[in-house]
Amino acid sequence: MMNHEKNRKAYDKKAANYDHTPDGRFTEKFKSLLLENIDLRDNDSVLDVGCGNGTLLSKLAKRKSIHGFGIDISPRMIQNAKVRYPEFVFTVSGCERIPFEKDSMDIITVSAAYHHFSDVDAFALEARRVLKPGGMLYIAEIYLPAVIRQVANCFLPLSKDGDVRFYSPAEIIRTFSSADFHLMDTVKRRHIQIVQLQRGQYET
Repeated sequence: MMNHEKNRKAYDKKAANYDHTPDGRFTEKFKSLLLENIDLRDNDSVLDVGCGNGTLLSKLAKRKSIHGFGIDISPRMIQNAKVRYPEFVFTVSGCERIPFEKDSMDIITVSAAYHHFSDVDAFALEARRVLKPGGMLYIAEIYLPAVIRQVANCFLPLSKDGDVRFYSPAEIIRTFSSADFHLMDTVKRRHIQIVQLQRGQYET
């Protein structure tokens, strides 16, 4: 749980002015690429995991009429999200125990947050529980070539922001395949990868 605490403290400090911080500007590119690739329908229930101040949900809501939900480990981020976008439901939570009903979401998004997750296997199981059969999971994450990724991962324990690990597309796919997700597509643009996965249609 040490990474959780680092992550919470780091993003509580950044929350007040997040959109104008280096992190905020950096993650904007992930949101933009997600918007290009998400298949969204009116009345979809969309959960953004690691939602920050709610910006991605607000952008999605400009495209379609959605029911938006967000979780983030930072209480101050969630507080700001509630003020900015009162039409959505925001809750302080990690990704290992998502506080929403089974089969309740059509779409789950993760934008530049997956490398903060302490237990990606637990998240995969929770994502499967919360998504409806056939629901979609979109993970927009930092992409690094193999050698650079290996070196960077050696230094991540020193991160003050609670970074845990950078992943290849194959590693992400393998984690979710074990939880009954099926790969639909991968997109790579410079330092960004999007892995699109669909929850199995049936109960296991």
